[in-house]
Amino acid sequence: MREIAQLGAKVLRQKAEVVANVHDAEIRQIIEAMQSTLASTSGVGIAAPQVSESKQIIIVASRPTPRYPSAPLMEPTVMINPCFQALSETQEKDWEGCLSIPGIRALVPRYREIMIHYTDQQGNLVKSKLSGFVARIFQHEADHLIGKTYLDRVENNTDIFSESEYLKLMDNLR
Repeated sequence: MREIAQLGAKVLRQKAEVVANVHDAEIRQIIEAMQSTLASTSGVGIAAPQVSESKQIIIVASRPTPRYPSAPLMEPTVMINPCFQALSETQEKDWEGCLSIPGIRALVPRYREIMIHYTDQQGNLVKSKLSGFVARIFQHEADHLIGKTYLDRVENNTDIFSESEYLKLMDNLR
């Protein structure tokens, strides 16, 4: 398990390096560290820069948690050298948080449907269509690989809330 890099850490603002060999022992160790670190949180995804490794690796792991109670359940999926294309120009704003930016939530516009491409842990090229919350997770984690955080995508500062105010808002909507 690793400490999660926090906003202000240099690694979170760097473009991550392409992984040349998915079978490399160092890459395997990074993936294991990412898996155990993510499992110890209530997060739904993690990127290698968040464990202070500037490599193009993300894990998308949608699951209902206290932070995302209505998230769909999926197996944690390791994605190496991921990229995506939007399937339409349509974007939706929804709430996001980040393990690297605790205590803050914001409304972030993201593409609703995307086509993703990545290499899996066995070295196979994978192409898949994602939509909704899982597409949002993918885009959030992919941003970490280009040195961006979700706060860079916020359209208006009034869309940024403290976690406590966000929870009050959610309670009032129920």
